[in-house]
Amino acid sequence: MDTIIVAASLIVVAIIACFIVHNIAKKKFLAKGYETRKAEAEAVFGSAEAEGKRMIADAVKEGENKKREFLLAAKEEIHKSRIDFDREIKERRNELQRSERRLIQKEESLDKKLEFLEQREEQMNERASALAKSEEAIKENLDRQITELERISGMSREEAKACLLSTLENELQHETVTLMKEYETKLKDESQERAREIISTAIQRCAADYVSEATISVVQIPNDDMKGRIIGREGRNIRTLETLTGIDLIIDDTPESVILSGYDPVRREVARIALEKLIVDGRIHPARIEEMVEKAKKEVDAVIRQEGENATYETGVYGLHSEIVKLLGRLKYRTSYGQSVLIHSIEVSRLCGIMAAELGVDVAMAKRAGLIHDIGKAIDFEMEGSHVDIGGEVAKKYKESPLIVNSILAHHGDVEPESIIAVLVQAADAISAARPGARRESLENYIKRLEKLEEIANSFDGVEKTFAIQAGREIRIMVKPNCISDDGMVLQAREIVKKIEDEMEYPGQIKVTMIRETRTVDYAK
Repeated sequence: MDTIIVAASLIVVAIIACFIVHNIAKKKFLAKGYETRKAEAEAVFGSAEAEGKRMIADAVKEGENKKREFLLAAKEEIHKSRIDFDREIKERRNELQRSERRLIQKEESLDKKLEFLEQREEQMNERASALAKSEEAIKENLDRQITELERISGMSREEAKACLLSTLENELQHETVTLMKEYETKLKDESQERAREIISTAIQRCAADYVSEATISVVQIPNDDMKGRIIGREGRNIRTLETLTGIDLIIDDTPESVILSGYDPVRREVARIALEKLIVDGRIHPARIEEMVEKAKKEVDAVIRQEGENATYETGVYGLHSEIVKLLGRLKYRTSYGQSVLIHSIEVSRLCGIMAAELGVDVAMAKRAGLIHDIGKAIDFEMEGSHVDIGGEVAKKYKESPLIVNSILAHHGDVEPESIIAVLVQAADAISAARPGARRESLENYIKRLEKLEEIANSFDGVEKTFAIQAGREIRIMVKPNCISDDGMVLQAREIVKKIEDEMEYPGQIKVTMIRETRTVDYAK
């Protein structure tokens, strides 16, 4: 096909060439004389015609050669394809033969397996029949044995089953109770060990310095003549100062000092600052006293606000209401057994944060609850009720969360703690109050407290001796074994605890330990 196309192309080229030559000859013919031009044209045309025939012949010859080459290549390709086809057919035939042989082998194997399975089925049927006969015989034998056992024991089958189940139930119950006690003891030991570890870690990491603080109630004066100036004509100066501050000034024979007496520590601080300013200024009269008292109040308010903000900064507690921050600052002038309540609150906050981190509890919430747990002490001189109830009301008033309110109300055990944070506040409060050097009390009050503890315990029947130990934080009570049983000792311990809580005021907690000892003495002669 390609050869034919090439030949046709050559013929067309030759025709075009003849046409071109003819036109050239024609032009030359017109340019020269007719005769001359005619002869030349005929010569040129003849040569062009001969050249065209030659080119046509060459094209035809070349086309024939191309055709033969193409046919030869086609034959070779067909031959090669036939050889490949024959080889593929042969391979497929061999593969089919192999597949046929495998199928025949599988069929023979399946026949053998089928025959084996039929034999096994026959054997299984025979065994099933034998087992059925054996089972029937065993059942008959078992029925005879049960009947004989019922006759010998005098109990029916149902009665024997009920007796056996009752025995098993009792045994299982005993084993269950034993395991429960073991696990309970183990869990209690582990929990106590973990609690001691957490508390010891918290105490170690919060090793704060303690300085026992007390509100200053004595103002030093340069000389005793200043006492007369403070009193004023007919006592007008001292009356003015007492009226404006609400504090009593005691001017006695104590040299170079004036004693300030009042239940409100903030007012007492205002009176102290005002009196010191008046002594330095020297001009003591009612108008000047009123001016100095106002300045002292502003100074104290500024100190209160700054101390509250410092407390929140030190503990990392933010978002408190401004009034709560102000109440925190007032705690600087509030003391409990010589310990500053503000310092105590900051330490409780830190302890709560450390223990909460160890337990994986919300650290920020624990710090917040610890910081404001004693907020009621800032205004317990102005309101009726305990500082716990007052603190709870303050927290509710300024929109603190119920968790914080419960932590405040529960930190002395007045209500049940409803969260882990409330329990942490209880523990941190007891740790801060009980640490050596944190609080102090006079020797007289200390002795009275110990005597009161022993007196309360000795007032109960059956108590032989009572010993107050651990600085009054524990009492050990020896009871008469003939008068009180072990169970009665538990109830009496609770009654003693209740009476101590009702009749005494004390920091932290008091442990009551009762000991009952029975001795038998005999002599070998």
